[in-house]
Amino acid sequence: MTDNRTDLITAEEAQALLDGRHGDPFSVLGLHKRAGKWVVTVLAPGAERLWLLTGKAGKAVEAQPWGGGLFLCPLARKSAYRLRAEGQGAGWEWEDPFRFGPVLGEMDEYLLGEGTHQRLWQVLGAHPRQHEGAEGVHFAVWAPNARRVSVVGDFNIWDGRRHPMRRRGATGVWEIFIPGLTEGATYKYEIIGAEGQALPLKADPVGFGSEHPPANASVVRAITGEFTDAAWMAGRAARHTVNAPISVYEVHLGSWRRAEGNRRLSYLELAEELTAYAAGMGFTHIELLPVSEYPFDGSWGYQPIGLFAPTIRHGTPSEFRAFVDAAHRRGLGVVLDWGPGHFPTDAHGLGRFDGTPLYEHADPREGFHQDWNTLIYNFGRTEVQNFLTSNALYWLEEYHVDGLRVDAVASMLYRDYSRKDGEWVPNRDGGRENYEAIAMMRRMNTVTYGQVEGILTVAEESTAFPGVSRPVDHGGLGFGFKWNMGWMNDTLSYMQKDPIHRKYHHHQMTFGLHYAWSENYILPISHDEVVHGKGSMLGKMPGEGEQKFANLRAYYGFMWGHPGKKLLFMGQEFAQGREWNHDQSLDWHLLDHPLHAGMQALVRDLNRVYRDTPALHVNDCRPEGFEWIDGGDAEASVFSWLRLGTTGDAPVAVISNMTPVERRMRIGLPQAGQWQEILNTDAGLYGGGNRGNLGGVTTEAVPAHGRPHSAEVTLPPLSTLYFTLI
Repeated sequence: MTDNRTDLITAEEAQALLDGRHGDPFSVLGLHKRAGKWVVTVLAPGAERLWLLTGKAGKAVEAQPWGGGLFLCPLARKSAYRLRAEGQGAGWEWEDPFRFGPVLGEMDEYLLGEGTHQRLWQVLGAHPRQHEGAEGVHFAVWAPNARRVSVVGDFNIWDGRRHPMRRRGATGVWEIFIPGLTEGATYKYEIIGAEGQALPLKADPVGFGSEHPPANASVVRAITGEFTDAAWMAGRAARHTVNAPISVYEVHLGSWRRAEGNRRLSYLELAEELTAYAAGMGFTHIELLPVSEYPFDGSWGYQPIGLFAPTIRHGTPSEFRAFVDAAHRRGLGVVLDWGPGHFPTDAHGLGRFDGTPLYEHADPREGFHQDWNTLIYNFGRTEVQNFLTSNALYWLEEYHVDGLRVDAVASMLYRDYSRKDGEWVPNRDGGRENYEAIAMMRRMNTVTYGQVEGILTVAEESTAFPGVSRPVDHGGLGFGFKWNMGWMNDTLSYMQKDPIHRKYHHHQMTFGLHYAWSENYILPISHDEVVHGKGSMLGKMPGEGEQKFANLRAYYGFMWGHPGKKLLFMGQEFAQGREWNHDQSLDWHLLDHPLHAGMQALVRDLNRVYRDTPALHVNDCRPEGFEWIDGGDAEASVFSWLRLGTTGDAPVAVISNMTPVERRMRIGLPQAGQWQEILNTDAGLYGGGNRGNLGGVTTEAVPAHGRPHSAEVTLPPLSTLYFTLI
C-alpha cells in the first residue's frame, strides 16, 4: 500500500466499511475524485487480488489492497470499468453496483418524502430493470431511522457489507441497483438501527414475492402476463351497483379442493376448476380469504406480512394475475379480503422495522391487539396511510381485482375495541372513535373509487357506526357495501332453535328490516360461522337427518328472498357436514348423497332466480323494494313478504314456514291473476318431500292481509316458496 493511502480513504472510513456500519457507502465506494485523483474503492470480502477492467479491450489495472477485502485503484482519468477478483483458488467478475447512479427521480423523491406517492409499489420493492446500460434489479425500502441498510441474499452470501444502500435525502428511502441479478433471487434487508443495533433480517414490505413458508425471505418477482378481460373491465361497473344481483362465493384457496397427496391447487389449476365451478353455480363473484403473503397457515391469511405479494403457496404473481383473468372470462368478479387492521409480530416483518415503531404505534395501548397478539398500524402517520392506500390500489390496478372486502373494520374504528378501562388512549376529544383510522379508510375509498373505474369495497363492520357505506363527501366512510352482521347473528340464532320454540323468537327474523336500508348491505354467512367449534351450517340446524337439511334449505330460501346482496362460504352450498378445516379439502364426496347434491342444486337455482328476477335484486338496498304481507305470524312461525322491482317488474311473494308442520294458508297478494311458484325449497330435486302448489296459485277476490286479492297456498314443512305474477 502506498504511503499516501489516507489521501484516498481515511482509516475511519475504511474501518466503517469493513465493519458494515458506514452510513453513506456511496460517498466512498465506486469511482470518486479524491485528492485530485480519480480512485475506485471496492469492498470485496474474500478477494486476495482485484483488477479493474477498463476500456473496450478490458485492460486490467490491479488495485492496491488495504486489507480485509478493501481495495483502492487510482485511475488516470474517469473511465467505465468492470471488476475481476481472485481469492482462495477462485476467480470471478462483476459489475460494480457503486458505479451506478440513483434510479429514483426527483418527483419520486418529492412524493415519497411527502408520503403521497399513491403507487408506492412502482418505486419501492425489488424491480428487474435496465439501468445505465446494465440489466439487474433495483431495490428501494423505507427505513427513515436506520443508520445503514443493506440488501442481502444468496447472491452475496448474506453479507451486509457487500451491498449497502444509498440513502435518498430526507425521504427515509434507501436504494441500490445491483447489476446481474435476475427474477427469482431471494433477499432480505439487513438494517442497523438508530441506536447502532443490528436488527433481525427483514423481508421487503413492498416485495412482490416470498419463499415458501416456513422460509420467509423475499423473492424478486416481475408481474407480467397480458389480460384478455377488456370487455369485462369495460362493463363491470354495472355489476357493482346497488341495483345489481351480487351473490358472492367466499373461498379459502388452500382448502377449497386439494390435489392428489393433499397438495394445494395452483393459481392456474384454480383458474380452471374454481372459476368453472363458481360460474356454474350461478355466483357473480368469488371472494378470496387474504392472499397477501402470510407466515402462519392457521391465520388463513389474516395476519399478513407481505401485503404486496400473492402467496407463493399457489404460485407466482403472474399466475395469480392469470387466475383473475380466467375468472373474468367466465363472467365472475374477484374480491380480495384485505386486512389493514393489524399485522403479526414475526421478527422478519414490519414490527420495529428500522429499530423504531415505524409502522406501528409505540404505545401498546394503541399499537398492540390483545385479541390476536398482533401489532396495529399507526394510521395517523402519513407514510403508513399511504402504504396501506397504495396497497389497496396495487391489487386493483396490477391484478384487475374487482373489489376489496376490508376485515375487522370495527377494531379500527374504536380505540377501546376489546379493551378495558385504562387499556386504551382516548382521541383528542376524549372519545373512543379512532379519527386516524377513519381518515385512512376514507382516503382508501376515495383513492380507489377515484382511480379505478367500476370497483367495489365492502366493510366487515359489526357495530352501528353510521354511514359506513355512505360516500365520503356525504360524511360517510365511503365503502360501497357493508356486511350485515346483525342480520346474520339474529337469524342464525333463530334457526338453531328447536322449531317448537321459534314462535317466541319471531322478532329475530324480522328485526333486520328495521334497519335494512341504513346501509348497502350484504347478507354474509361467512367462514367465521363454521370455525372455532361452531360446527357446520348443517350441524347448527335442529332435528335429525332430513329435517336438518329441510331447515337449512328453508333458511337459504329466506336469505335469498330477503333484501340485501348474498355471500356464502364454500362448502355451505352443499351442506358440508363437518366444521371447516383449513388444512383439508372440502368433503366433495358428500355430493354422492342425494341430500347434499340437492342442497347444491338449490343454491344453484337460488342464484339463478335471484339473478334473473329483477324484483329480487334491483331494490336490495331501498325500502321501496320490500313490503310485508305478514311479518307478525309468530304463532305459526310463518313469514311472508313482497319483493318489488321497478316499473314493469313482476313482484315476487316470498313465504317461509319455519315449523315442521305443513300448512294451508290464505295469503294476501297485491294483484289478481296467476302466480307461478318459481322456487320451492321442498322440491324433490333438492331432497325435499315435493309438496307444494302444483306450479302456482290463482288469486281470488277475497281480502287478506289488507289486500283485495288472495290465494290459498300450501306451505310444506320447513320450507320457503317464491311466487311471481305471470
